[in-house]
Amino acid sequence: MQTLRKKSLEQLAKAPKIVAKGSLSSNEFSSHVLNSKQLQKFISQKAFDQIKQSIEKGTQISSSVADQIASAMKSWAVSKGASHYTHWFQPLTGTTAEKHESFFGLDLEGNQIEKFDGDQLVQQIPNASSFPSGGIRNTFEARGYTAWDPTSPAFLFENTLCIPTIFVSYTGESLDYKTPLLKSLQKLDDAATEICHFFDKNTSKVNATLGWEQEYFLIDRSLALTRPDLLLTGRTLIGHAPSKGQELNDHYFGSIPSRVSVFLKELEYECSFLGIPIKTRHNEVAPSQYEVAPVFENANLAVDHNTLLMEIMNKIASKHNFTVLFHEKPFDKINGSGKHTNWSLSTNNGVNLLSPGKTPMSNLQFLSFFINTIAAILKHEELIRASTVSASNDLRIGQNDAPSAMLSVYIGQHLLQVLDDLENVTKGKLSPEEKTDLKLNVIGKIPEILLDNTDRNRTSPIAFTGNKFEFRTVGSKANCAKLTTVLNAIVTEQLIEFKIAVDGLIDSKKMKKDDAIFNILREMITSVKKVLSEGNNGIVEGKSIRKSKALSEYKTSPEALPAYIKKSSVALFESLDILTSNELSARYQVDLEAYVSTLQIESRTLGDMARNHIIPTAIRYQNMLIENIRGLKEIYGDKFKSYAGEQLLILEQISNHIAEINEGVTKMINARKEAKNIEDYLEKAIQYAETVKPFLTSIRYHCDKLELTVDDTLWPLAKYRELLFVR
Repeated sequence: MQTLRKKSLEQLAKAPKIVAKGSLSSNEFSSHVLNSKQLQKFISQKAFDQIKQSIEKGTQISSSVADQIASAMKSWAVSKGASHYTHWFQPLTGTTAEKHESFFGLDLEGNQIEKFDGDQLVQQIPNASSFPSGGIRNTFEARGYTAWDPTSPAFLFENTLCIPTIFVSYTGESLDYKTPLLKSLQKLDDAATEICHFFDKNTSKVNATLGWEQEYFLIDRSLALTRPDLLLTGRTLIGHAPSKGQELNDHYFGSIPSRVSVFLKELEYECSFLGIPIKTRHNEVAPSQYEVAPVFENANLAVDHNTLLMEIMNKIASKHNFTVLFHEKPFDKINGSGKHTNWSLSTNNGVNLLSPGKTPMSNLQFLSFFINTIAAILKHEELIRASTVSASNDLRIGQNDAPSAMLSVYIGQHLLQVLDDLENVTKGKLSPEEKTDLKLNVIGKIPEILLDNTDRNRTSPIAFTGNKFEFRTVGSKANCAKLTTVLNAIVTEQLIEFKIAVDGLIDSKKMKKDDAIFNILREMITSVKKVLSEGNNGIVEGKSIRKSKALSEYKTSPEALPAYIKKSSVALFESLDILTSNELSARYQVDLEAYVSTLQIESRTLGDMARNHIIPTAIRYQNMLIENIRGLKEIYGDKFKSYAGEQLLILEQISNHIAEINEGVTKMINARKEAKNIEDYLEKAIQYAETVKPFLTSIRYHCDKLELTVDDTLWPLAKYRELLFVR
């Protein structure tokens, strides 16, 4: 009987080639986006000024202006062939959500009209009962609200007008990633602008900027269909490593396979219409692993573009008979995928606050934001870790191919020396000699010394890379708003404390501004060194850092997630009015539930595959061996053992593996039943981690041994050598 795997391989060999789409002209970029330039064509200048003020300062838009904008959106969308609109939001599921409504309406006489007004633009009421809420509301309480986010432009996707929105419960609690992100951006703007006024009174706004690096695997769809584990969990629960993997590093930055290149060209083509500024594409380390990265954007728009990109990738991949894997560790013993999140700050004057300048004053501004960011990371390192964990990312973080589970920041030897010099400044008012030496010989040379400081420690969880901080623990399928919100909040808190401290020295000690800033920075440096590491993945230095500097090293989600509900975390978010204690508890609960559900699904899937695919296949091969041994016995009689010794040994090994698999599945089911009865979700998650998760490894071991033993023509699942090398 021909297996699905064999049919898939034959279909793959006969598959026709798909021709790549052409490139867009420059005036077609963002043509499916109703950005400010497009919107201005449809509304009055007064209305345009009001929405511009709302975007920049968060002021409220009047109902009359909302009606104008809604009319403009409808006219623009209909002119491009749209018949429906949707409030496009990002619930706590980790994906996007949308409920489509047509522009169809009836007038008082029952005639068909196209209708879309300000009320429909500003707010909708989707059914919220099935979205994760972490206990904020009961399941039967279905009502939730989506509300327009004017800071992210509407766009057309598959002939539907998509309006980016926030998503909140009936009682006002946020049920999405965008709501707290927007609040954190506003608070960060206020705090950072105050610090900028120490150096430039003309600064009126500070934006958090974001650049993500999206890693993913691209495998043949027909082969993926032979793998229930890939379809249901996003990763392979069974599969022996191929004889050749990534050892030769020949895939990294290599020539992109032609079939993949066609996929990427269409991806960039579609992204261009939607204003997603993809700039980079390349092969990653593992076979069939790739990366795309954009030009940096304001954080809110960057988050929207990343979530939209993943949706576009899935749809285009199916057209090219590919499956995109965003799972952080889809293949065992092969590098996993992350979403490196590059964060920085820029002013309305175009100044990158984390980029050294050409003058001592601009470098003092740089050092103020640079050191305060590191101080914020150190103070809330547990919260940062909690914002990036998941059951899938646990398989990647702390492994040989990924950043350490213990937080550290790599800044390079040159900047470390700058901090040492600053730390040695005399406390109190700076002497003229010190001030000159510090400003001209140290601070004035920062841009120069950074020219030779571009080599990056690729294994550090966080690295300063010249003009931004790169966070490498974010998972490839995660919504990067989660970490960005935390980062915005902790830096805001730190900048507020910094300003209070500087103002205090100016007022009470009658210090000059520069002297006060130097003194506060000097005191901060001693503590921030706790989180700095120049070692490799924390392996060498990490042990001593952990012991002497008391940094956390949470290797699993259940260990890390309680940081969300610590007193310091609650105080942080509530003081800034970003998230309430109730909302934090809800997110903590949602993440724990997701962790438990993931392990439940994986263990059920593995049990099914083991008993319905692997064991029957192994028994079928056993029967073939038994028939062979019987034939040898008929021919050779009592001497058959000397001829059938190896077959008998293989038969025994197969029987042992079958027994271990079956026993392991039974024990795993019992462990899962026991864990399921625990009511407290943290205890349940810990129980799953300690008693269920280990069986995923032990059962897999015996399944993989059978893969190496059983006749290849009988094996029902596509193997790594077939999945990982794109044809």
